[in-house]
Amino acid sequence: MTLKEAQQTVDEWIKQYGVRYFSELTNMAVLTEEVGELAKIIARRYGEQSWKNDDPRAADNGKQALGDEMADVLWVLLCLANQTGVNLTEEMQKNIEKKTKRDKERHINNLKLQ
Repeated sequence: MTLKEAQQTVDEWIKQYGVRYFSELTNMAVLTEEVGELAKIIARRYGEQSWKNDDPRAADNGKQALGDEMADVLWVLLCLANQTGVNLTEEMQKNIEKKTKRDKERHINNLKLQ
């Protein structure tokens, strides 16, 4: 699925099942919440934090939940893009060009990465 297809799919789903988009401000808060849930899994899976005994995600060390939380983040980001008229395909292409122009030698020359 391309970014364009993902934006269209989310828009169709919202119109069919979601009644309407939440406001942009509400979706920004939801995005923050979803990023927090993703961070929690990463902190426990890859960081120093441990799982609580009653957390069902502990059974597989958050492996299944990791992808699900990433998809939740992407879903809300796609909603925000649709609501604000942002074409994520175009913006992603421009962003890659910007990063390439700015950083094409920066990371290669970073001794911390060698």
